[in-house]
Amino acid sequence: MNILLANKFYYRRGGDCIYMLNLEQLLKKHGHEVAVFAMDYPENQKTPWKKYFPANMNKLMAFTRPFGSKEVKNKFNKLLNDFKPDVVHLNNIHTQLSPIIAELAHKRGIKVIWTLHDYKLLCPRYDCLRDGKNICEKCFNGDKTFCKTYKCIKGSTLASLIGYQEAKKWDMKRLETCTDIFICPSKFIAQKMIQGGFNQKKLVPLCNFIDITKCQRQYFGKGDYYCFIGRLSHEKGVKTLIDAANKLPHKLKIIGGGPLLEELKDIANSNIEFVGFKQWNEIKELVGEARFSVIPSEWYENNPLSVIEAQCLGTPVLGANIGGIPELIENEITGMIFESKNTADLVQKIEAMWKHNFNYALIAQQSQMKYNAENYYNKILEIYKK
Repeated sequence: MNILLANKFYYRRGGDCIYMLNLEQLLKKHGHEVAVFAMDYPENQKTPWKKYFPANMNKLMAFTRPFGSKEVKNKFNKLLNDFKPDVVHLNNIHTQLSPIIAELAHKRGIKVIWTLHDYKLLCPRYDCLRDGKNICEKCFNGDKTFCKTYKCIKGSTLASLIGYQEAKKWDMKRLETCTDIFICPSKFIAQKMIQGGFNQKKLVPLCNFIDITKCQRQYFGKGDYYCFIGRLSHEKGVKTLIDAANKLPHKLKIIGGGPLLEELKDIANSNIEFVGFKQWNEIKELVGEARFSVIPSEWYENNPLSVIEAQCLGTPVLGANIGGIPELIENEITGMIFESKNTADLVQKIEAMWKHNFNYALIAQQSQMKYNAENYYNKILEIYKK
């Protein structure tokens, strides 16, 4: 099959990018011809398909790109003409590319598959957070005016107006018409899409996969610490974790950086170590040797790779009871759950995780079987051929 993958960026920037890059390699491994379409961003990986990429966005393009620019249309049509895909598989495309590419493919009778990495089809801000902190579902009923009212995008009247107009143009009916299947990496996001009025028959829950070869470990010895890995920002719940960790004697290692770094350092006790950004070879050791990893999120996480990767390394996960996180954790087998934003419950569960006797080797074995690429390939191929 000829399969065209589309995403805003073409480098390992976030979960959506990692997913598409891994999927590209998986499909090629099985003999498929794969083309890619993305914005021409300086950090992109090298690819022969770069000649089809529309230019990197500037400030002026923010007023045109979200609605389907001439350059995007022309370059995508040229790629469709030259590559002749059987399937166009979309990922995060809003704003920088826009859903115009879904319509262009659909009008030619090409099957359009769209993996939902966030809530952009329901929420103009994409993360269902008002002020970046509080869960909000006011736009789920189709009326996106709340985006303007609350200045949801960057706290800016202009940016929020553009976001509103973008959501209004690419409404549910229009997106459903040009998309054959929406892949939902969690049952949670599938339920939210149904809540927002999308046709359940077009929604296929399918958990993401990872390259399990990078998670192979020879032993499962654990250090005398637990860890957090991720962006240090409000929605990730790191402040709640620091508050809980301050009440306990156990050592916590914080892997990553972000806007709250200095604030968190100011309130953290001496048992909390900030190790900064790390590459995978170091992450593998830090997370792999942790007694457990904590995912204290305070937003609707969809299908966080941090949970999947930790478990494939044989590290159980203490996750917040929010979004798609609980679907990934088997209580007292692969981890535990606590109430999101509840510091007291988190303290209790950290103690429970510390004392619990987990079978680390079994967690790794079962997780690698569950999230391996070959299982995913068989399922995605069925979707492509439907």
